[in-house]
Amino acid sequence: MASAPLVVDAPTPKPASWRDFVELSKPGILGMCLFTAAGAMAVAATLGGYTPTPFPWPQALWGLLGTTLSVAASNTLNQWIERDGDRLMNRTKDRPLPAGRMAPAKALIFGVVLGIASVAVLYTLVNEISAWISTFALLSYVLIYTPMKRRSRHALLVGAVPGAMPPLLGWAIVTGDVHAPGIVLAAILGIWQLPHFIAISIYRARDYENAGIHVSPNERGLEFAKNESLWYSLLLVASSMLLVPLQVAGFFYFVVVSVLGAWFFILSMRGFEPDAGNKWARQFFFASLIYLPALTIALIVDLAIQ
Repeated sequence: MASAPLVVDAPTPKPASWRDFVELSKPGILGMCLFTAAGAMAVAATLGGYTPTPFPWPQALWGLLGTTLSVAASNTLNQWIERDGDRLMNRTKDRPLPAGRMAPAKALIFGVVLGIASVAVLYTLVNEISAWISTFALLSYVLIYTPMKRRSRHALLVGAVPGAMPPLLGWAIVTGDVHAPGIVLAAILGIWQLPHFIAISIYRARDYENAGIHVSPNERGLEFAKNESLWYSLLLVASSMLLVPLQVAGFFYFVVVSVLGAWFFILSMRGFEPDAGNKWARQFFFASLIYLPALTIALIVDLAIQ
């Protein structure tokens, strides 16, 4: 069981720099979200029949801006809510709020303004459905997933839903609707998050326990977490293949994803080796960071050569 979080005194806030505001957006996560959203746009444009001709570049660029604002708002408000727990984790204690480089009220205002701006941009300059998808992702991430992390390990499954929205949002931005390919792209991203986060929770188990965040390794044990990771990896490979029978992707994508999926699944099985521990979990985590961009690039190349 995850223990109750320790209590530490909040540091006195200091004047924040522009770098602190950028850090609140979590640039790494933001970049991945924009990459998958742009990838979905490229798929929709290449398939034909989904986007208008010529391609709506202004709409797409405004959509990417709205996506940036939405993801940055989600990450900022997430850090505002979790600022006390973040002081207890080595990987988060140097963030602007727990480190005392920014007043919590300033971060809250920043996050709310970003969120309102994201909806305004998408609703007025793109289309209604993208605004609704963005709003759903923002509110479910901040109001449901974030507080649930300190109540149940199943928050991982809940958080995967708003986390899966960038490809669907990218698809809706340029098509004005939701179609099967966009849903499958979102499903791939959502399922990808599961083994990705389990790997983090294994080698950061002590941090999560100190912060009172419920994760499988602490609640159910290491073997249970590894089994979860194995089955989620298999589900990820299977979902990645769905683009072939949907006739979205062809032979090149099938070959690349078959090799990529076999490598990823075998690596997940290596977690059961007797000497597998934090070193394996870190390797598996970095492998997940390779899997998703490689899959996206393979899909775009496949569509380009069809």
